[in-house]
Amino acid sequence: MASGLAVNLDRLDRFGRFLENVALVTLLSGLILLAVGQIVLRELFDTGIIWADELVRLIVLWLAMMGAVAACREDRHIRIDAITHLFPDRVIDIIRIGVDVFAAVVCGVIAWHAYRYLQLEIEFADTVLVDTPAWIAHVVVPVSFAVLGYRFIVSVIKKIYGLMYEESQVSP
Repeated sequence: MASGLAVNLDRLDRFGRFLENVALVTLLSGLILLAVGQIVLRELFDTGIIWADELVRLIVLWLAMMGAVAACREDRHIRIDAITHLFPDRVIDIIRIGVDVFAAVVCGVIAWHAYRYLQLEIEFADTVLVDTPAWIAHVVVPVSFAVLGYRFIVSVIKKIYGLMYEESQVSP
């Protein structure tokens, strides 16, 4: 039963990774096409798409947020490892657990405040891209930070489990 659950969770994880990768590739391709198209229109035809520059900025926001989620997913986010060579592996693992808990809390706080900002955008009916509600374009911020916090918590649980499992393997 437990192995069946693990297999299903692994499938869900792979499906989520696939969707994230597809979204990243789609956004990056759209960004390149839109930016190059806008340059061609301006240089060759003395025209352009009115909302293209704003859409490029929004796509960059979405790429940055989704890229951060992908980096966290792969444990490839920015980490300062200046002192890790001074401590044994077990101490480094404990330090990383503390750092990941801190990062999860910070991401949670940012997600909460980004959500509150989103509520203000809805209340004041802010718009982007001519008439699109701004909250639709900016919803990526609280969602991404919530997912980042979730990923850090999962990482903490895995590291704690790894330390406990490692300890039980070592004890006689």
